[in-house]
Amino acid sequence: MRQEDSSESSPIPGVSRRDFLKFCSAMAAVMCLPGMEEKIAEAVTAQKRPPVLWLSAQECTGCTESLLRTNHPTLDRLILELISLEYHETLLAGSGRQAEDWREKSMKENKGKYILVVDGSIPVKDNGIYCKIGGKTALALLEEMGSQAAAVIAIGSCASWGGIPSADPNPTGATPVHVIFKNKGIKIPVVNIPGCPPNPYNFLSTVLYFLTLKKLPDLDEQGRPKFAYGRIIHENCERRPHFDAGRFALQFGDDGHRKGYCLYKLGCKGPETFNNCPIQLFNDVGSGAWPVGTGHPCFGCSEQGVGFTAPLHSPARPKYITPPSVFPDVAATRGHSATIAGAALAAGIAGAALGAAVATGKKIQKHGEEEGKTGTGEK
Repeated sequence: MRQEDSSESSPIPGVSRRDFLKFCSAMAAVMCLPGMEEKIAEAVTAQKRPPVLWLSAQECTGCTESLLRTNHPTLDRLILELISLEYHETLLAGSGRQAEDWREKSMKENKGKYILVVDGSIPVKDNGIYCKIGGKTALALLEEMGSQAAAVIAIGSCASWGGIPSADPNPTGATPVHVIFKNKGIKIPVVNIPGCPPNPYNFLSTVLYFLTLKKLPDLDEQGRPKFAYGRIIHENCERRPHFDAGRFALQFGDDGHRKGYCLYKLGCKGPETFNNCPIQLFNDVGSGAWPVGTGHPCFGCSEQGVGFTAPLHSPARPKYITPPSVFPDVAATRGHSATIAGAALAAGIAGAALGAAVATGKKIQKHGEEEGKTGTGEK
């Protein structure tokens, strides 16, 4: 008897029907699109696979490494069956002139239809000579490839904000993709998928959303998909109950750290970082598959001006940075100063500490009364 979930009954060879339906359901859940599983299946199984070109600039290949670790789908299934990855320096079988000829051929055949993925910041100083591919600068390639794409995805914090290459004094003039498009007057929409590296499923879900609905997902004012970056990490953090109770780790390896207490006082930037890390974990390996889950504070890699800076509560934090409010009901989620956000968070910590102090005081008072009754207390 043939099994119901055999690969023969699946629209994709080598993939069981059950696994295929699980994939479509999972993508619909990630993108907050209930009931869209059928349309996602139609987009995934379309006869002509959607062409994707990947441009690597000033980057560390961490975004590609993150993509290599996807399991739903695996990378080989993604690039051989779901999309047509036309150009990617790291993953190409060919190289040199052969690779560049194929890139130009694919651009010509798919003009206005392909998705361009940009990984890394773009140097603009000295006409962009600090990053060249096939004899052309990354700046020239971005203008050429971006102006003919259907949509552009800036993957990782380097492509989204400039990242580490743009750190002061920024000797190469490293610039994010959307800024270059704005300066050059290129009207192609840019979606930012920040992170260092970002979760690969946020990237895959954005691509599938575009293929399914023929439009980009709803974006916030920084060009990020709201389904992935619509809430701060603090809201869904597994250590949030400890924050509410006023329990904090004070040093790495101390008793509170071993017990899983809140990491805010160790520099965690979860209260000012928009991302879905606590929900959409990395590498499909369980609850520990994100920084806070392994005992390390969030360093705000997906927020412009937050990663690699002092924590919100630190006096060393630059005053010009204006992170969102910790508690949306206290102030709007964007556009308020660090003072407002810091006050909201300080009030939360103070309230939790006060509650803990009151409870401790009551215990001490009760203990003293009991000692007085038994005559063992000191006067």
